[in-house]
Amino acid sequence: MINNEYINRAIDYILNHINENVSVDEIASHCNFSRYYFSRMFKMETGESIYEFIKRVKMEQSAFRLKVERNRSITDISCDYGYSSSNYCSAFKQHHNLSPMEFRRNITQKSLANPIFNCATIGLESFEVCNQKISIEILEDCPIIYQRHKGNYGDLSVHWEEFQEKYKNYITELTLFIERTYDDPSITHIDKCLYEICMTAPENCNLENTYILKGGKFVIYHFRGLAKEIYTSYQSIFNVWLPQSNCEIDDRYGFEIYRKVDCDSMYMEIDLCIPIK
Repeated sequence: MINNEYINRAIDYILNHINENVSVDEIASHCNFSRYYFSRMFKMETGESIYEFIKRVKMEQSAFRLKVERNRSITDISCDYGYSSSNYCSAFKQHHNLSPMEFRRNITQKSLANPIFNCATIGLESFEVCNQKISIEILEDCPIIYQRHKGNYGDLSVHWEEFQEKYKNYITELTLFIERTYDDPSITHIDKCLYEICMTAPENCNLENTYILKGGKFVIYHFRGLAKEIYTSYQSIFNVWLPQSNCEIDDRYGFEIYRKVDCDSMYMEIDLCIPIK
């Protein structure tokens, strides 16, 4: 769990400016620390240097764009992340061991291996089947209490139990439980995924670990099934539905709204919310 307020502030800044050439000095200054002191603090908390974190996020988020925006050129996507075409190809191959073109050609097949539930079978849904489970909605801004983690999505059930116990005094019958995920585990190493466990904050909540979850226009896939099937649903959205739809994903990050969970059977009803323009 990432508890340090300043590290979380730095991560927020990086994620909100990932399309820009942000520097280590700029991030340290934003958090009111010297470059050297803050660099040590960041690595102690996250296991990565600030520079490594920025570069990795750029490489993995741009790879995600290559995956879901099949009609956009590699050059256009590289420019979105502050790279020239040649520099991007070199940095991308160094990180992914594939050129951007090879990655785009192979990513659908790679997505069929579930890194969270290794024994789960993967069969992507057709566009038509996926589309039947999808609605496009406008969601309102929402104040939330959050707890940020960097690690394996497979550990979520343990973190959820701890989170609900810690904030049980803030839970009412109107509380919504929300999970915010930043990475596609078919691209990001399973032990380096960034995610947040959240719940809607009651009025006049004075906890420090709160923020406003921005609403807007979303594609919402209404998932009904077992926990091990969620990965397949996401991959169907990313590999099949989004590339064939007329929707353009935007720079906000998606999240999941839990509607029903049976802890014994692990049957779940969840809205998978993907932000679009």
